[in-house]
Amino acid sequence: MSPVISGNIDVALITLNAFVLFFIGLVIYLNRESRREGFPLEDDFGGKIHSRALIHDASPKTFKLPFGRGTRSTADYPREPIDLPVARERFPGSPLRPTGNPLTDGIGPAAWANRAKLPDLDIEGHPRIVPLASTDAIWIDGRDPDPRGMAVIGAGGGLAGTVTDIWVDKADRLIRYLEMAVNGVAGQHVLVPMTMSKINGRARQVVCDALTAPQFAGAPLAPTTGTITLYEEERAQAYFGGGYLYATPERQEPYL
Repeated sequence: MSPVISGNIDVALITLNAFVLFFIGLVIYLNRESRREGFPLEDDFGGKIHSRALIHDASPKTFKLPFGRGTRSTADYPREPIDLPVARERFPGSPLRPTGNPLTDGIGPAAWANRAKLPDLDIEGHPRIVPLASTDAIWIDGRDPDPRGMAVIGAGGGLAGTVTDIWVDKADRLIRYLEMAVNGVAGQHVLVPMTMSKINGRARQVVCDALTAPQFAGAPLAPTTGTITLYEEERAQAYFGGGYLYATPERQEPYL
């Protein structure tokens, strides 16, 4: 038998009640922690917060950044704009129909986050993504096709420009971007994501079917500082990624 402490209270009863209280507290804690990012829920149209109850809200999460970059908290940034150039039905979760230029307006797959205007760093605190000419640690093997000087072909076969440089990831030893001189626009250079490009060494061509040839001129400009910030990467990736849905009207139509 469990030792009796007083009257009808014994150790087993105290243990059971303590476990129930602990479990209730754990559920509340886990629910609050899960709402540090992406919560509280907001109305799609007006941004009104649906609930501020104890279980639906939590203190902002704070991130400690390396290499003396301080801290960042979700409270440091205002909410995202809701006045977008789109048309939509008046019910939650309705699809957005762009009314402007979806590649630059941040709609659907072309959406972008307001990331830090600082370069990504490697483990030693140096800029991670740089032009190939600025590092001696990475080079193009003589047995592989060098994309510099190759023509860039867009969706539909049009000439978009010519590759002038390569931006490499020193940490992962990968080509991240191809810097391209835009065809017909003097002095304009943009970064084409390597993940959306295919190099044809025999034809001396780089094919990027994310955009049509004229749309390359609207892509974010390539940095001239020798480094690229997280924000600039985000904008470039969003512009080209959005092209897979918005480059042509046919891409927005159903397959069946």
